[in-house]
Amino acid sequence: MALSEFKLIQRFFANSGTHRADVRVGVGDDCAVLHLPAGKELVVSMDTLVEGVHFFKNADPESLGHKSLAVNLSDLAAMGAEPAWATLALTLPSVDEGWLEAFCRGFSSLAATHNVQLIGGDTTQGPLNITIQAHGFVDPGAALRRDGAQLGDLIYVTGTLGDAGLALQATERTRLPLSIQSRLDRPTPRLTEGQALVGLASAAIDISDGLISDLGHICDASGVGATLYVKDLPCSQAVRDYIKVSDDWALPLSTGDDY
Repeated sequence: MALSEFKLIQRFFANSGTHRADVRVGVGDDCAVLHLPAGKELVVSMDTLVEGVHFFKNADPESLGHKSLAVNLSDLAAMGAEPAWATLALTLPSVDEGWLEAFCRGFSSLAATHNVQLIGGDTTQGPLNITIQAHGFVDPGAALRRDGAQLGDLIYVTGTLGDAGLALQATERTRLPLSIQSRLDRPTPRLTEGQALVGLASAAIDISDGLISDLGHICDASGVGATLYVKDLPCSQAVRDYIKVSDDWALPLSTGDDY
């Protein structure tokens, strides 16, 4: 790598996101030193994105910076948590300064939107992959979980289903409306909705593996079953047009990346 690890961290990551008063020591030391607010519990999530598995080799780095943080914030949203901190482990084939600038721009923009501070991590050389750990706060005992669903509960989702699957299917061969493509490239973590549901929802989950799969996790954890009426699923016009032609409900039911 042309830049030393220390110089790379200082140039691209030391000022990513925002600066929070509860971070005593952040990027640049052996460990972060953090202050957990009184009367709060810590919620932690971690996801890895691997080139060729979770994103295409030619993926836009700015969108990738956004998405790598968004998928972790989406897990916090599913628990009803308020986001606070993140760590980043980035494995790079080589140092491409233009790529890094764009990646950090996407990451930092979303981090600033949700008052998330990057507090540390690691960089190394190898096949491109991105691991982020996100941290947030909830009131004691208030975290939304998978195991609280009850008989008679209604099933809700935020947003429309199947857009990311449609964008993934169309990649390389068709241009889609930006609103559909962005559901795959720049998902929106539902943090406001998650926090609003604390004390109201009996169970919740992040829909990253598809509605059927993730609803199944709630059912298994809660010891209940579920009934879905496919024609009532919230779908964008683009997905409805696809279903009308194909009579295939797989997009809203089983494709992932909806968050």
